[in-house]
Amino acid sequence: MRGFKAFLLRGNVVDLAIAVVIGVAFAAVVAAFVKDLVTPLIAAIGGQPDFAALYFTINKSKFLYGDFFNAIIAFLIIAAVIYFLVVVPYTAMVARSRREAPADPTTKKCTECLSEIPKDARRCAFCASPQAA
Repeated sequence: MRGFKAFLLRGNVVDLAIAVVIGVAFAAVVAAFVKDLVTPLIAAIGGQPDFAALYFTINKSKFLYGDFFNAIIAFLIIAAVIYFLVVVPYTAMVARSRREAPADPTTKKCTECLSEIPKDARRCAFCASPQAA
């Protein structure tokens, strides 16, 4: 029983469980956003966006390709919403937070031969010319 308890309380199992719960809640928010805001906007621009009534029949079997179109359109809308409202802002935020100040230079150019020499060098290793401090 101790091993099972240790397995359940490991950090990555708990983190994964939290991620799944938050993911399900976030999926509900995104689905509501698409259903209540984006789809009516598309309907206002291009007419009725519901293709559920489209089908064809072969040997008394109905093939509901309209439902398939609805699922594809819903997927594309959800993917676009997630990309533009979550991924792009998150990527920009992470890029801003990872900017680091440039490191102090460790080398300088020789005043005579323009070779790279250590910053604290008194003479150039290539041309032996004296360097300013």
